[in-house]
Amino acid sequence: MGKSEHTRAIILAQAAELFNMHGYSGTSMSDIMRATGLEKGGIYNHFPGGKETLAVEAFQYADNQIRLRFIQTVREAGKRPSDRLIAAVGSHLSMVEDPVLLGGCPILNTAIESDDAHPALKAEAKRAMNEWHDALRIMAERAEAAGEMVLPMPPDVLATMLISALEGAVMISKLQGTSRPLRAVIDYWQGVLRAAMR
Repeated sequence: MGKSEHTRAIILAQAAELFNMHGYSGTSMSDIMRATGLEKGGIYNHFPGGKETLAVEAFQYADNQIRLRFIQTVREAGKRPSDRLIAAVGSHLSMVEDPVLLGGCPILNTAIESDDAHPALKAEAKRAMNEWHDALRIMAERAEAAGEMVLPMPPDVLATMLISALEGAVMISKLQGTSRPLRAVIDYWQGVLRAAMR
């Protein structure tokens, strides 16, 4: 990685954490300058579109970090689709107990803040959510097709229920300052999935 690419990567990493912790509106270019040690011109040199362009790319960076953690957890569970699905549910615990970046789930944070005010960010959050939903749905479909599970609901509904429960639990855990709510939700849904195993 050359010097320019290295500088760009540092800006993205720092900006991703700031946006995730303080939101788009709560993060100024001055905040990013302080975090990176760069002047405004140095940042705009790498992100000519300014704050909005940087925010979109910072979200993509954050989402990729979360995805890598998710993939690693699922792969470590082995090859059985049912084991992978159960592990995928548990992977969300790292959002609170061992986060790859501070501030909680970037998809949840960005979806809530962007709404209709920042269409580019909203589109990125929707894309990331759809990809997560598809990953869970496909794992559930494969577990059923392999004869490993008899699911209590259709795979697409299960994926929606899992995401809703996990994201809600992350929010409660952040508010309460403890991972207990998230652990409870993970334990419940992993129990449901284990009970569905043949």
